[in-house]
Amino acid sequence: MRTLVRAAALSGMACLLLSSSASSQTPTQGADTAAGQLLFNNACRTCHTVKEGDNRQGPNLHRIVGRKAGSLPGYGYSSAMKEAGFAWDADKLDGFMANADAVVPGNTMKPYGGLASAEDRAKIIAYLQSGAAGQ
Repeated sequence: MRTLVRAAALSGMACLLLSSSASSQTPTQGADTAAGQLLFNNACRTCHTVKEGDNRQGPNLHRIVGRKAGSLPGYGYSSAMKEAGFAWDADKLDGFMANADAVVPGNTMKPYGGLASAEDRAKIIAYLQSGAAGQ
């Protein structure tokens, strides 16, 4: 009987530990999303929004991940972007934010010179992938 009680107690403790570690990820993810939004606002918002239908100097980035490059209706892309031949994913976004000309030669995202920090790019991508982007 003692063994059964001890096993139940240990099982309960394990569940508590697992649930507390899982719940601790949510605030971190929230912090990453908030940091990504701030970085997006500082580095990208002059030309881009995440609001669907709100194109500015650059196209809106609402649901950019998975979208074919140069395909958003209602935006006048460069020929280079229309002919890029890929869909945006985290790797393409990272490369483009680091050096747009290396990913899509002939793009018209000028005078953008790239975002050097891989950590900052990752946070912006996390924000763009989150449900918070586009609300």
